[in-house]
Amino acid sequence: MSTKYKAMAKTDLFESPDYYQLDELLSEEHKLIRASVRDWVKKELSPIIEDYAQKAEFPKQLLKGLAEIGAFGPTIPVEYGGMGLDYMAYGIIMQEIERGDSGIRSTSSVQGSLVMYPIYAYGSEEQRKKYLPKLASGELIGCFGLTEPDHGSNPGGMTTNFKDAGDHYLLNGASIIL
Repeated sequence: MSTKYKAMAKTDLFESPDYYQLDELLSEEHKLIRASVRDWVKKELSPIIEDYAQKAEFPKQLLKGLAEIGAFGPTIPVEYGGMGLDYMAYGIIMQEIERGDSGIRSTSSVQGSLVMYPIYAYGSEEQRKKYLPKLASGELIGCFGLTEPDHGSNPGGMTTNFKDAGDHYLLNGASIIL
């Protein structure tokens, strides 16, 4: 395959005709968010993701960009490093990232919904101030124990646990960590 053809194949030419006139339901802020995230996906994600998929590697360099476009915790208040956006904006951001790659969208949504939101909703003020800004900026990347062989996706039945061993943590179990 020629270099010119390879470059053309990696160019994201996506256009989104509004067949159902859904844009009428969006605010100007929502349209601006969509345009910004769509532009980032076209420039940063689409050209590289197939190569990373073929190498079975995660493109870590995208984390900073995801943080910059507000994909990490968009509904978290600004005072904790989030964008303070509504759930419509959150959905628009995730939809645009999903169009580029489902795994990158999963990274974004797990960070915001399964890592950051519980800290915001149930953590102490000290935990919010300590962790949320670093998670929103991509300085920290969280994870979520999702399934176990004997329990499926039932977090209440999970037996995986960790123990503080002083200078390290000991993780026991068979959970699949995302």
